[in-house]
Amino acid sequence: MILSDPSRRALFAGAGALATASTLGVAGPALARSVPPTQNPGFYRYKVGDITVTAINDGFARRPLEGFVRNAELADVQKAMEAAFLPKDALSITFTTLALQIGDRLVLIDTGNGDSGAPTSGSWMANFKAAGFDPKSVSTVIFSHFHGDHINGFRLKDGTAVFPNAEVLVPAAEWGFWTDEARAGAAPEAMKGAFAAVRRVFGPVSKDVKPFEPGKEVVPGVTAIAAPGHTPGHTVFAISSSNGRLMVMSDTTNHPALFVRNPDWSAIFDMDGPAAAATRRKLLDMAAADRMQVAFYHAPFPATGHIARIGNGFELVPLQWSSAI
Repeated sequence: MILSDPSRRALFAGAGALATASTLGVAGPALARSVPPTQNPGFYRYKVGDITVTAINDGFARRPLEGFVRNAELADVQKAMEAAFLPKDALSITFTTLALQIGDRLVLIDTGNGDSGAPTSGSWMANFKAAGFDPKSVSTVIFSHFHGDHINGFRLKDGTAVFPNAEVLVPAAEWGFWTDEARAGAAPEAMKGAFAAVRRVFGPVSKDVKPFEPGKEVVPGVTAIAAPGHTPGHTVFAISSSNGRLMVMSDTTNHPALFVRNPDWSAIFDMDGPAAAATRRKLLDMAAADRMQVAFYHAPFPATGHIARIGNGFELVPLQWSSAI
């Protein structure tokens, strides 16, 4: 049935009244019950077996779409954006880290931008504290790779150590690449800032950094998986506890509307595009086949769900609120 204009006005007026009333706490008990009280626009909790996972939002950065995908025509990329109801001129890249409560340990996977990112990023610490966490309580920080949006939150521009009591675990291949002084000296100008950021962030604690190899259980329930291509030592993590499993995809994909649906596309940030594409397809296929929950660093918040096969590509099926805690 097509509503007449008065009916439409009444319908939307009713919806507005419901929204206002629920804001005031006087209507919509069923609606109120559908949103878990432990959630917040800046953090999102869910369980993986006995491990409590909290996704922490660190805002976003916006960049032009032109040139973002290195091996696809701009028109095709714009078509993919349009199909996902996204703007065709620019892409908003979101940042989501994970905090894991494993027994009495608080473990982080990556640390966000700190005070070194875009003006629209840098909300991580406020959201971390809103989730009830204290940076002094972090026992372990695990890094997936050394791009600035993953490491700069560990140490601020003025040298402040954000997590003073945390041990630091890093992929051995990533550590070897970015701490090689000869390679840093010979790096092209565009990469020199990345090498400098690694020195700034890790230099004061370099003697205490603990490199790990692929296949190692880095903390109980969290196993490192080599995922090269995005960077030489880029790593994803398999989290397993009781009957729960989660694959932390790190930067295996950037925005899922582009790189989950088109896994053979390569983002400008992928240091080895063909290797990154091969890794991406392999891991997405594994997640789809095993029906594993996945968590992304750059998917729209809360950046978690499941992977379904669609034609020659895949689709991210977001986690429903009912799956949260």
